Amino acid sequence: MPISPGPPSEIRTFPGDSKLHPAVVASHSKLPDTDAIRQNKATAADSFAFCHEVSRREAGNFYWSFRLLPRDARQAMCTLYAFMRHTDDLADREAPIAEREADLNQWRSLLDQAVDNHHTAEAERLADAWPGFPALMATIRRYAIPEKYLHAVIDGMKFDLGPVRIENEAQFERYCWHVASVVGLCCLHIWGFESRGGRAEALAERLGLAFQRTNILRDVAEDIARSRIYLPAEDLRRHQVSEADLTAARASAGLRALVAEHAALARAEYQAADELLPLISPPCRPMLRAIARIYEGVLDTIERQNYDVLVHRAALPKWRKAAIMIGAIFG
Repeated sequence: MPISPGPPSEIRTFPGDSKLHPAVVASHSKLPDTDAIRQNKATAADSFAFCHEVSRREAGNFYWSFRLLPRDARQAMCTLYAFMRHTDDLADREAPIAEREADLNQWRSLLDQAVDNHHTAEAERLADAWPGFPALMATIRRYAIPEKYLHAVIDGMKFDLGPVRIENEAQFERYCWHVASVVGLCCLHIWGFESRGGRAEALAERLGLAFQRTNILRDVAEDIARSRIYLPAEDLRRHQVSEADLTAARASAGLRALVAEHAALARAEYQAADELLPLISPPCRPMLRAIARIYEGVLDTIERQNYDVLVHRAALPKWRKAAIMIGAIFG
């Protein structure tokens, strides 16, 4: 069956959501300027190298899995990661909330300019604002990544500008959709996929939820230090976990039970990886296997700690990641 982009999933309502603008198709009626093309390729090469270095330095678990991809897809994934990393950095930097919100609004404006312009001079100007823009522009065009997915990520990061409190599972999943599931939808376009009436997109969204749920469990102690509590308040109340309990040296019985509950949900959500594998192009399947197994390995570590996410930050040693990558190559 043909592997191709399917119908985009519906954007759900979220504080900060904004109107979505389609990319403008460039006109090719004029003969190209060969000098400009050569310069543009040089700019793009430098930009891809910048994004690769950001990913190598910052991507952690994801970078290990990127190395299993064919060269062009690996470049694209590094570029996508660099965009997400910069967006997150704008939201997290030490500055007043209003200033960081203005930065994100400006970042969105620059993104729109990147999508709507195809000229070398514009690429160079945007590269001055962020060196990854030429690579991002090339990646969006080549893989037809819908701009609305990148908009959704920026909107999601606005949720992190101040203290974070989430009331219930529905709000939790909506937040995760904006900061993780849409990343999975972008990845589908890079990997190549067979939609099957939206099934591939739904599985990618579910897998993104699993990744983010795992991140949230791993980072409870780090997040509470920044006044961010992503675990739903109704779950905290049900397990009699106070905010003070999240700052303790060790997890209470209630917090361990809550973490075990969410770990079980993540385990079930990771089943989406096995169902999604046959729907993406074969050369990109090892990457998906690897990243899912690495993140499930983080859950294994949390379980071995008896669900105490305060005593240690769960992580896998490099040798374990290397073993997972080798296994992912062979299925």
